Amino acid sequence: MNKITLILLTSFCLFITKGYAQEINASASKIDFTISNFKVNSVEGFFNGMSGSIQFDENDLSSSEFNVCIDASTVNTDNEKRDDHLKNEDFFDVEKYPKICFTSDEVVKNGNKYITKGNLTLHGVTKEVSIPFVKNGSNLEGELEINRLDYDLGKGTGTFTVGDEVEIKITCVLN
Repeated sequence: MNKITLILLTSFCLFITKGYAQEINASASKIDFTISNFKVNSVEGFFNGMSGSIQFDENDLSSSEFNVCIDASTVNTDNEKRDDHLKNEDFFDVEKYPKICFTSDEVVKNGNKYITKGNLTLHGVTKEVSIPFVKNGSNLEGELEINRLDYDLGKGTGTFTVGDEVEIKITCVLN
């Protein structure tokens, strides 16, 4: 009887672990962003190097959680000089703040979308955000907008040169 109980318990634990935890495909996942530049055009870029853990169960949202980070040093705008400037202490200060992280508090359904609410930590500042997203096959795709000044990014840079609002598009590919 003890062997049967142990086998059932082990099987149940494996089901829970494998049934809900999803692995992030770091090479296919990325964060795209757009910000205005000199109020006449915009700069687009991306981050990659996404890592962490996701537990997303459409049938049991109360057990769903996100604990995801990206590598701040992967910022890429296709302009090496600008990327180097973004990495220094004027903006992301990647030596001091190497990761940008999001940890969820809850996941809810809203129509055909989901919303995860939680804390975004960027440049040493943590703020509560809500990220609406959809599940598209093995992809979780979300969008949000943040104000860079809320996270002390580029405080010395005028809003004419660099806009305050940053549009962010998240593509998280799960294995």
